[in-house]
Amino acid sequence: MSSNIRVKRICEYCGKEFEARTTVTKTCSDACAKRAYKARKKAERIDASNEHTRKIIEYPIEVIKQKDGLNIADASKLLGVSRWTIWRNIKAGNLNAGKIGRRTVIRRADLDKLFNQSTIQQTSEPVAVSLSDCYTLKEVREKYGISDKALSELIRRNAVPKQYSGIYAYVPRAIIDELFNRPTQP
Repeated sequence: MSSNIRVKRICEYCGKEFEARTTVTKTCSDACAKRAYKARKKAERIDASNEHTRKIIEYPIEVIKQKDGLNIADASKLLGVSRWTIWRNIKAGNLNAGKIGRRTVIRRADLDKLFNQSTIQQTSEPVAVSLSDCYTLKEVREKYGISDKALSELIRRNAVPKQYSGIYAYVPRAIIDELFNRPTQP
């Protein structure tokens, strides 16, 4: 069926104006039609890939929420933390876990209990002691005849607060005297 109508159109692919002989023509030439087809198919493939990726990301969370026993990777995805954080909580005793063969399984109820506990502890601000009531680290070493390494270890182990003024580190005199005058346990 031939048509005598002439319709001005704009090419879907290249954007040039052309005269179409039918009302459904979308491109100006066979080359533009082929290129538009390829571009359309490419866009469909990209959309399908994006949709597939979105489903992969969303699907596990829905499945994980329904599970009663979770492995380490699932628990970390559910909580939004790293696997190592889950392991640290297991080793610290904050989270109960069981082994099934080589697999570590955490009950969902134990994860919920983790959030019901009030484990946030308020850390108290160290009380600033005047520098006249403090020893420098050098004074402690000279007075008690202790090495730098042993003094550092003693301060760290007993959580002795340090104060810094310039390049000097100060430790409270009362605490240090108490540590060194304490009788040793047999």
